[in-house]
Amino acid sequence: MKRQIKVLKILPFIFITFFFVTQSFADIYYWIDKDGIKHFSNVSTPASNIEVIKEKENLTSFFPKEIQETGNFEVIKVYDGDSIKVKGYNLVFMVRLVGIDAPETGGKFYTGQPFSLKAKKFLEKHVANKKVMLKSYGIGGYNRQLAEVFLNEKNINLEILKAGLAEVYKGKPAKGINVKLYRNAQVDAKNRHKGIWSLKSSEYKSPKQWRKEHPRK
Repeated sequence: MKRQIKVLKILPFIFITFFFVTQSFADIYYWIDKDGIKHFSNVSTPASNIEVIKEKENLTSFFPKEIQETGNFEVIKVYDGDSIKVKGYNLVFMVRLVGIDAPETGGKFYTGQPFSLKAKKFLEKHVANKKVMLKSYGIGGYNRQLAEVFLNEKNINLEILKAGLAEVYKGKPAKGINVKLYRNAQVDAKNRHKGIWSLKSSEYKSPKQWRKEHPRK
């Protein structure tokens, strides 16, 4: 337990390191909204007061030193079973829970997959409006931070898998992630016929396959 606590204490530093290392291969767009919140993005935005931060600059100067001591981010929105928005230290950004793939909700144009709303509600119950720790694995699709989310020293990504409300991500694993932990959690959920694993094989379709058949409009 002592070793685990020590690891969690350095997560803020790991997050900051990954955030800026992964962003430093290109220009970073930086702006402050009308509420005084700072935003960072590696794609341009509609904001009129955008400042382009060149990779040669010291990007870490934009973060307060306190972040290396606490690293707490408040979850202000849950989009679905594997995507959230967080804020902290005058920053707001989206996070994709790394290593997992939850059933798709369908958005405005499609009917969602079985257990998609249960996955979202599970995540809301555990993290909505709460302070979490993030361990980042870089930038993913749609300009989201890939991260493991921790609440009270518990890996929420793994908890979603254990509940049978997501499958292990079928794409290329994020560098440095312990995929074995995720696969073991999935096997356990399958053996107990939890969530999506209670469906018949004819009823189940992986989120990856579902997205291929239901492209974004």
